[in-house]
Amino acid sequence: MKILVSNDDGYLAPGIAALADALAGIADITVVAPDSNRSGSSNSLTLDHPLRVYRAGNGFYSINGTPSDCVHIALTGIMAERPDLVVSGINQGQNMGDDTLYSGTVAAATEGFLFGIPAIAFSQVHHGWAHLDAAARVARDIVLRRFEQLQKPWLLNVNIPNLPYEDIGPTVATRLGKRHQSEPVIRTRDPQGNEIFWIGPPGAALDSGEGTDFHATAQGCVSVTPLRIDLTHTAQLDALRQALP
Repeated sequence: MKILVSNDDGYLAPGIAALADALAGIADITVVAPDSNRSGSSNSLTLDHPLRVYRAGNGFYSINGTPSDCVHIALTGIMAERPDLVVSGINQGQNMGDDTLYSGTVAAATEGFLFGIPAIAFSQVHHGWAHLDAAARVARDIVLRRFEQLQKPWLLNVNIPNLPYEDIGPTVATRLGKRHQSEPVIRTRDPQGNEIFWIGPPGAALDSGEGTDFHATAQGCVSVTPLRIDLTHTAQLDALRQALP
């Protein structure tokens, strides 16, 4: 099995090193990741300047671009053979509910999916890398499942509690929950006295009921959510046709 590994925290992040180490024993891996932290970059592609590829001493490729750039270039310009799977992560912090729209971790997996390759995004629920070794073992377990029952290509979003491996609960299928809107921006000033803004923290969970990713991880379980890309609001199509001349 050939696996392409990427992330949004950058090629030096502990999460991608742990994921690569966990998968190296079961697959031929290629690691292509941003040269710096690109969290929150979503599915953006860099079109206004050229991208450069570097090879680090550990064999990882780094690119001065977004997670989507990395997977795109890996699949069309670096890898001689098409991988069987694209994995992204392990991200420092959860990607659940509405977060998936902004997540660079999910975006890297999505880029593989758009190329017709099964893909998985892995995230730890909390920041700080606590019990990262356990999260890497969980990621390996999930990759080994192969998911032959799913229609290919498939796209899975996985969130793993920061717990010791033996304390992590079952792996459960979930739907995306929903958050309240984000907290207000944080106003401050730069050294020259100019007003600047920081994006505020995400809001609390609005829909965290049973069956959601929020609920599963709060119970200590691993949440696995199947994602799709079609944004068409099909229920509105008939009403829109009536509204149009």
